[in-house]
Amino acid sequence: MKFTLSWLKEHLDTDASLAQIVDKLTMIGLEVESVEDKGKQLAPYVIAKVVEAKQHPNADRLRVCMVDTGDGKPIQVVCGAPNARTGMTGVFVPPGAFIPGKNMTLQIGTIRGVESRGMLVSEFELQISDDHEGIIDLPVDAPVGQPFAKYAGLDDPVLDINLT
Repeated sequence: MKFTLSWLKEHLDTDASLAQIVDKLTMIGLEVESVEDKGKQLAPYVIAKVVEAKQHPNADRLRVCMVDTGDGKPIQVVCGAPNARTGMTGVFVPPGAFIPGKNMTLQIGTIRGVESRGMLVSEFELQISDDHEGIIDLPVDAPVGQPFAKYAGLDDPVLDINLT
């Protein structure tokens, strides 16, 4: 049986942490098979605005994007998504973050001679859908700099318990 932490807290009067709740469920004889915490996994992912997207000088299918992550310092990202464009709002991943859909930790890299200091991601790369045709295209009013998991409602841990 799967349920979210927020649902459980609607029915229990508790301020206990997720770890404390998992321990207590185990103590009363319920086998907690897994806890999926996308909010924790996606913590480094933020909403960002592409302030400029121009053609990569050495590749036809790549764009060099300057991305505002909310701190006022644009970050250069090389992007191969067909929908990358100036003015769009998407999801930015900084170097050092794990990308579940690619099973890799992102590093600063040089792509065809141009440095890339992060990544704009698709839903497939976040493992929230099978859509990999382009990067996530959020509404213009999405709050730049805010955690994507919270904005998308993915910050509620899901507990899976075995009922016998």
